[in-house]
Order: sequence, then structure tokens, then C-alpha cells
Amino acid sequence: MARIEVLTEDHIARVTLTRPDKKNAMDQEMIDALIAAADQVAGSNARVVVLSGQGSAFCAGIDLAGLGAMIGQDMQALIVPRTHGGGTTNQWQEVTMAWHRLPVPVIAALHGQVFGAGMQLALGADIRLAAPDTMLAVMELKWGIVPDMGGMVLLPRLVRSDVMRRLVYTAAPVSAEQAERWGLVTEIAADPLEAAMALAAEIAEKSPKAIRAAKTLMETAETAAPDAVLMAEAEAQAGLLGTPEQMEVVAAQFGKRAPVFK
Repeated sequence: MARIEVLTEDHIARVTLTRPDKKNAMDQEMIDALIAAADQVAGSNARVVVLSGQGSAFCAGIDLAGLGAMIGQDMQALIVPRTHGGGTTNQWQEVTMAWHRLPVPVIAALHGQVFGAGMQLALGADIRLAAPDTMLAVMELKWGIVPDMGGMVLLPRLVRSDVMRRLVYTAAPVSAEQAERWGLVTEIAADPLEAAMALAAEIAEKSPKAIRAAKTLMETAETAAPDAVLMAEAEAQAGLLGTPEQMEVVAAQFGKRAPVFK
């Protein structure tokens, strides 16, 4: 059975984890499928992505059978080489970072368990909407390991240092309400998938070039020095102002109509 389903309609790519009988636990097949799905979306006309999971959980973590199969192998040779992401990641890190690197916004619709690998996958999204009963955990220390799928790049951008350390050291699940207070969750929604699709539809109406430029600019703003950010602002704006696409946005605003992008 396929591990991931990708459906694109009205410039929204809906990417769904489809292993509900295992609470969407990640095995090797799902790892490969998630990376392939991110590549597929990157090459499509999607303007926004909604990432969700079938069944009772978004993703309950790594499949422990797959983790056990790694025991006895040369871990340095297996994990340390940079095999993906243009030489920046291994395959496990690419599962998260591929979605973070997408040039369009990614919205994660979370419910049920969002543990370990599932938590790190969710961190790869720009926005996280969670059902009230969602439980989230940086689960790796429960199994005697550390977060290793890009979480240590993305988690420090969302929460205070002491919160991050509490999450990592304890591996304890936290409620959606607590996660929202700490900044792990953007907002709580009774139906996170419905809310994510509505938000995606709103974003998809915006200028495709401006959406991509904004995501790139915000990534620069989070990682670069102020002078570099100021230059990135100017360069991005210069690449948008006066272009046919931007002028169509202006015309649509004055005409009180939806813009039409070619």
C-alpha cells in the first residue's frame, strides 16, 4: 500500500500520510515516499501545501521495527554522510528539511499523536494547526537517542531555550493547548484539516511569485545578519514591483475581483 498520497487541485497540494493502521509510523517506505512527494510538489504548480495524516494520528513516530533493523550496522557510515539536500542532509533529515526548503508555504494539519519523527516532520511546516486533542512530543530520548531529523535546526526558532530543553530532556507529550502557548502550534482548530484547506485557499489566491519571494525572504530574516536581510528585502522587492504579475494584483484590488495569473 502506498504510504503517501499527493493530490493537487486549485494550486493546493494536499499531501497525506496513508498508513493509518500503524498511526502513520514512519518506515523506510514512508521515508522514501515523503522525500519523493516533496520533490514532486516542488516541481508542480502548487502555491501552497497541506500536510496531514489519515486515521487516528498525524504520525506516531518512527517505526520501531525499522529502528531495530539498524542495530549492528556501522552507524557512522549510515548516518553521517550527506546524501540528500544537495549535500546537506542524510535521508532522515531530508524527510523534514525537504518540506522546510519548499519554495511555497506548507501547512500541517495535526491530530492525535504527533510524536518523535512526526513532531520533526511537523516542524518542517510553515504553519501548524492542531485539533484540541492533539498530543505532541519530542520523543527521541525515550529510546535513548536524540532528535535527528532536522529538529535541532527548526525547534530553536519556535520555542525558548528552556522549553526546548524540557521537551527534549523529558520526551513527555504535551497538549495542543500547552504547545500553542509555547509556540509549537500556530493555533488550535476543531477541524485542523478543514481549517488548513481554508487557509491554503486564501494563500493560493495571492501572487505566486510574491508567495515564493516572501518565503525565501523570511528564511533569510530568520538566519542572516541585519545588513543581509535589508539587502534581501530590497532585492526581492525590486524583482516584484512593476512586473505584469504584480500589476495584475493591483488591477484586481482596484477592480474588486480575483486576480488572474498566467
